[in-house]
Amino acid sequence: MQRFARPVLRTGLGITFVWIGILILQDPLAWGGYLEPWAVSLLPMPLEQVMVSTGVLDIVIGVFLIVNLFPWIAALAATVHLVMVLLTSGFTAVTVRDIGLLGAAMSLLFFNWQKKLAFRG
Repeated sequence: MQRFARPVLRTGLGITFVWIGILILQDPLAWGGYLEPWAVSLLPMPLEQVMVSTGVLDIVIGVFLIVNLFPWIAALAATVHLVMVLLTSGFTAVTVRDIGLLGAAMSLLFFNWQKKLAFRG
């Protein structure tokens, strides 16, 4: 059973990232509405462009997780991205699910980091 846990976690998280990325690309400004006003004021480019970039990033992270390509990099990117989402969106009934996704991403990161370090050692 244990050998299936990580692939299921990785694939499930990957599907979630791809799905959210597609949803963001379908209506970037609606998703941009979740950002706190202070965060929007710090953006280096228009909100719509940032959200399109975010959607593409989500899809890339998801695909990397699904196909198990550089899983520690994908898990690191997912972790950093989700921390940024929580910091810029605040903690609401909508974003509270991101805490669970962050835990899943961190679990994959720590496992793959440990595996990567063990391989080098």
